[in-house]
Amino acid sequence: MGEHVIKLPDVGEGVAEAELVEWHVKVGDLVREDTVLAAVMTDKATVEIPSPVDGEILWLGAEIGDTVAIGSPIVRLKVAGEGNVKAGGGDAPKAEAPAKSAEPKAEPQPSAPAPKPAEAPAKVSPAAAPKAARPASTSGAPRAEGEKPLASPAVRLRAKEAGIDLRQVPGSGPAGRISHEDIDAFVARGPQLTRVTGLARKDGVEDIKVVGLRRKIAEKMSLAKARIPHITYVEEIDVTSLEELRATLNKDKRGDRPKLTLLPFLMRAMVKAIAEQPNLNALFDDEAGIIHQHEGIHIGIAAQTPNGLVVPVVKHAEARDLWDSAVEVNRLADAAKAGTASREELSGSTITITSLGAMGGVATTPVINYPEVAIVGVNKIMMRPVWDGTQFVPRKMMNLSSSFDHRVIDGWDAAVFVQRIKALLETPALIFVD
Repeated sequence: MGEHVIKLPDVGEGVAEAELVEWHVKVGDLVREDTVLAAVMTDKATVEIPSPVDGEILWLGAEIGDTVAIGSPIVRLKVAGEGNVKAGGGDAPKAEAPAKSAEPKAEPQPSAPAPKPAEAPAKVSPAAAPKAARPASTSGAPRAEGEKPLASPAVRLRAKEAGIDLRQVPGSGPAGRISHEDIDAFVARGPQLTRVTGLARKDGVEDIKVVGLRRKIAEKMSLAKARIPHITYVEEIDVTSLEELRATLNKDKRGDRPKLTLLPFLMRAMVKAIAEQPNLNALFDDEAGIIHQHEGIHIGIAAQTPNGLVVPVVKHAEARDLWDSAVEVNRLADAAKAGTASREELSGSTITITSLGAMGGVATTPVINYPEVAIVGVNKIMMRPVWDGTQFVPRKMMNLSSSFDHRVIDGWDAAVFVQRIKALLETPALIFVD
């Protein structure tokens, strides 16, 4: 038998380290070649690390949330044959000194169950505690859910005849055993205490380590809010005509075309508005004091996935028509939700759209996707009464909530930009006019 050390492979060009976000194995597991051992993340791209050999896990070299350098040992296995660790070699830490151990151990024994001192008190009924240390219960169950009360047949019969739920009666006997005296004391406190409400006080606290994509989101949002003085401009838009056009196009579309949502129309409107205000399509390097104004319009689409918020990017939206934009949005959304989007597909945006769809609310205050200078937020469409000069008429209305970097975008420029988008969406035929 020998030992085989697995080191963190090169997970991307120019990447020097990666964050460990998930272990799929534990010490003592038997794995086969190509079994996924772990997942690491860098620049929002998650990469799975497979085992190159069959073997038994002897050692894991990092904990969830640790940043690991490329080439560092992360797993040690016992394998048939010589393995890749020479006698006396230093390719991996020794078994008796596992990395990042929470508590010192004399030697690792994967097959032996670790002691669990914290579990014993949790299984003991509160009634088993000494009388002086156990407070009298005035509401709620004095024992854990599903725990059967201890009592003699005579006590059970008396409780049944009196309509008393023994689960509510604190017992003073050994192991919480309920006596006739306990029933007398329970009845003396008041008959209302026998009513089971199902309500109980909870004092537990769960500590959740922020790792992986959630940590990257937190860092990006903190950076954006710390560095960018936001200004948010909210405007309502009558999308009745747009929705009628969208329904007609979807009804008469060819079979090879996707169903149109609001986003492709908004993207085309943004392209036209940016052509008149190119300073909105820019990245601000605040450390160098340089605004990088881009000709190509690369629109990030903030998308919620099972793992968190990601921003796939529709590259060169200025060169895409309505249908091509819809195809690309659908493709990127599917890749983001499946976790297969590449680093290139999740980077390079110059302006972003954020939308919560039907959950979009009346108004929002979007956080700019640093280092961009603008983000357009889509709120939900609602039927509202609108005064047309003589009467109220039902119209489909939607708010746009857009945020701008006030260091480089003045309030007037922000208003002009949003008003141009408003005009295009309210008269959607203008979107198709060059």
